Amino acid sequence: VQLQASGGGSVQAGDSLKLSCAASVRPFSPSFTSYSMAWFRQVPGREREYVASISGSRDYASSVMGRFTISRDNARKMVDLQMNNLKPEDTAVYYCAATRRILSSSASDYNYWGQGTLVTVSS
Repeated sequence: VQLQASGGGSVQAGDSLKLSCAASVRPFSPSFTSYSMAWFRQVPGREREYVASISGSRDYASSVMGRFTISRDNARKMVDLQMNNLKPEDTAVYYCAATRRILSSSASDYNYWGQGTLVTVSS
């Protein structure tokens, strides 16, 4: 599966932003529905940080719980991350990722990664 993330930008604290991840699946490959999808983020010099994941259920990092919502549209092969009440500490490059394993918050469990999209939140 190939992943393409989009939707990043520069916003003020308290604003909202929606990231989208489009998946491309090759013919005769496992279907999009067989993948658990996730968003991670990374600040230069720091480890990649888990944000949220979705399969049949959803899971969130505590730092974004109640502010971010992950969703997926299997027909369109899309995964979105709606980010509300953004804070300066949310500034990072955001990556979408896919795995055929069960939901996981560990980056090492994800085999497929998009190219990243930058989110900058100023105070």
